[in-house]
Amino acid sequence: MFITMIRKHSKSFMIKVMIGLIAVVFIFWGVSAIRGKPGSKIAYVNGDLITGLEYEAVYREMLKSLQQQYKEYWNENLIKAFQIKQRALESLINKRLISQEAARIGLGVTDEEVAHAILTYPAFQIYGEFDEGRYHSLLRQNRMEPADFESGIKSDLLGQKIDQYISSFFPISETEILHYYTYQKEKIAIGFVVFNPKDFEGTIEASETKKEEYFEANQEKYRIPAKTKIASFTIDPSDYLDKVTVAEEEISDFYELNPEQFREPEQVKARHILIRVSPDASESEDAKAKEEALAISKEARDGKDFAALARKHSQGPTASKGGDLGYFTRGQMLKPFEKLAFSLKKGEIGGPVKTQFGWHIIKVEDRKEAVFKTLPEVRDQIETSIKEDMAREMAHERMLTLLDQMPYDIDLATYAAQQGLAVDESDYFPKNGPIPGFGGDKRLKQSITSLEKGEISEIIEHDGKFYLIQVVDIRDSYIPKITEVSDHVHKDLEDHLALVAAQKEAEAYLEVLKGTTDWHELAKKRGLKTGETGFFPRGESIPTIGYAPSLSEASFTLSAQKRYPDKVLEANKRVYVIRWLDRKDIDTMDFEKEKNDYKQMLLSAQDRRIFNAWLQSLKDKAEIKIVTPVG
Repeated sequence: MFITMIRKHSKSFMIKVMIGLIAVVFIFWGVSAIRGKPGSKIAYVNGDLITGLEYEAVYREMLKSLQQQYKEYWNENLIKAFQIKQRALESLINKRLISQEAARIGLGVTDEEVAHAILTYPAFQIYGEFDEGRYHSLLRQNRMEPADFESGIKSDLLGQKIDQYISSFFPISETEILHYYTYQKEKIAIGFVVFNPKDFEGTIEASETKKEEYFEANQEKYRIPAKTKIASFTIDPSDYLDKVTVAEEEISDFYELNPEQFREPEQVKARHILIRVSPDASESEDAKAKEEALAISKEARDGKDFAALARKHSQGPTASKGGDLGYFTRGQMLKPFEKLAFSLKKGEIGGPVKTQFGWHIIKVEDRKEAVFKTLPEVRDQIETSIKEDMAREMAHERMLTLLDQMPYDIDLATYAAQQGLAVDESDYFPKNGPIPGFGGDKRLKQSITSLEKGEISEIIEHDGKFYLIQVVDIRDSYIPKITEVSDHVHKDLEDHLALVAAQKEAEAYLEVLKGTTDWHELAKKRGLKTGETGFFPRGESIPTIGYAPSLSEASFTLSAQKRYPDKVLEANKRVYVIRWLDRKDIDTMDFEKEKNDYKQMLLSAQDRRIFNAWLQSLKDKAEIKIVTPVG
């Protein structure tokens, strides 16, 4: 076949030219399928044209991003599953609306602002200075032209200005920050009595009539999800290992061409003593910590046992081990710490040096200089690596040949039998469940479940093996007849009736409590145990009860004036009657320390909400005309 011929001769110059021409044809075929012809019109936004060229650029970028994410699990059906075409158009419409509104209110981005953003972009800097070589190198690595990157920077800056402009109309007050902080940090303590439905099991008969009524009212609970059945066969690279021989020349060539793989970097073995300093500590607090570190450092230099000093004074996690950090290489520690450690000789003590955690004193106990392993030391390692790579290539080549020679619209099991290969056929599995024999990889599941019935995947590499997978059958979702789930319904009804009985008992108990009856006395009289949670905040698991959001929220509505809620509460398949015990207000000093952090959290949430509402208002007022549908 033509594809096989191309593959076998892919190193020849003419074939590369042919592949290039084919790629151009396919790109423009894809473009024409969307645009119709060069200069075609996709949509108008308030009279402003979105061209096919613009659309194609955004679409290709989204497509490339998704392909990079899915890698070996990629198939073309995912384009439809993720609605990339629609999302690309939606993105262009949003950008056009934003730029139109920015122009209307007089917001813009100058060339100087774009230049400043690029010059200060961290990825393009070496030792804190912009490096033009790195700039162009990184863009080339990402297959991006400077003009496209600069256009993206300009869009980002405009978006930031729009955000700031909108936010200026909705400032956040000190009171709002305090309310938000209080909501997150205040705590409450409650008492409770629990009514366990298990204690009421069997008190009400689950008759057939009740069972039918329960099933009718809860049919969706029993819906059988859509399920897929697949067939697959495998080519395992390990089966080709014994077919591979590696020449000594190949081993030596690999060693010479990949020296960094066999380099053991410089290492330092050290101990340290940490005197902690909070990042927001005052100058006097920082100076006091440094003074303490200097005093300990003097003791160490005067000959006192460093490990003993670390156990006594260090406030770091290694204090119990005498500050022992073991061996480490460059890049593993914070920069100031690393710089000092690698500057010291064996036996030397350095510091104190400041990091974000505080002041460190360091003693270097040993050093290992960088060395290159010799070829004899790594020969077997290289041979194994080359063998595995060659076996993988052979296995992949075999699978490519099988795919090339496969007749159109054939049953995978039939084709595999013709080739003398075994086929594995799965049981039916739901879309959101693990794939039998493959596990629960999200990308693989999405790739397979995007296939139509009878459709065969591209070659999928999974856990080091190559697969072809066919969707044998798809069963649609349906609501079963009650006879299919009779036992399930019967058990659920019994649980429901027990829960209702527990709720009624708890409601009667709560009514008595709302009188003048003593909490402990009533529980004792009814043979029930009371419990207490201790203090807990919103959004976290409640001590002795567990994670119960609705019960937690109800607890925070109570007070000394209203000790009991209006109704009983269900949580974790149990029924609770609760009462207010105490409330712990926020610490005002902590609030002052954390105020700015919570302000930023509040601003972030508010900005997203306001921006989305603002953009939606632009869409609602805009005249958007789709000329060429992209779906």
